[in-house]
Amino acid sequence: MTTVEPATLEDVATVTDLWVELAAGQRAFGSQLVAAGNREAVREALARQAVSGGLLVARDDGIVGFVGFEPEGGRYEKRVETGVVQNIYVRPERRGEGIGSALLREAERRLRAGGVEAITLEAMADNDEAVAFYERHGYEPHRVTMRKSDSDSNQG
Repeated sequence: MTTVEPATLEDVATVTDLWVELAAGQRAFGSQLVAAGNREAVREALARQAVSGGLLVARDDGIVGFVGFEPEGGRYEKRVETGVVQNIYVRPERRGEGIGSALLREAERRLRAGGVEAITLEAMADNDEAVAFYERHGYEPHRVTMRKSDSDSNQG
């Protein structure tokens, strides 16, 4: 049986490996992140999230998925306290079992328990499967991020 629970510092190495898989897979959808090249920075960020309680893992015989979350920071005063869900990932061979939904629900529950009233997250625009997953869970487009690279401007 798969359980969703807070990550420990002992989980960070495995979650880092899963993040590298996630980042490498996002290249197919236009991500510009260098997966393995960010391993150390991600490991440090995940360790901080594990210590602060902002990292959950889905576990059965091992870790099969993870999600990070935190209240949105910043210097600006807002009308609504907002939280951010980051980097939800389930091993490809375990998708379709409800693990991602369980991770998302628990992250949302913990954010709301901390006083968050609205939750944001990001998905690559071309990742139709991820966008559909979030829409099934009640998320709607809120902002649009647009990009133009030097190589784009030279094609015209």
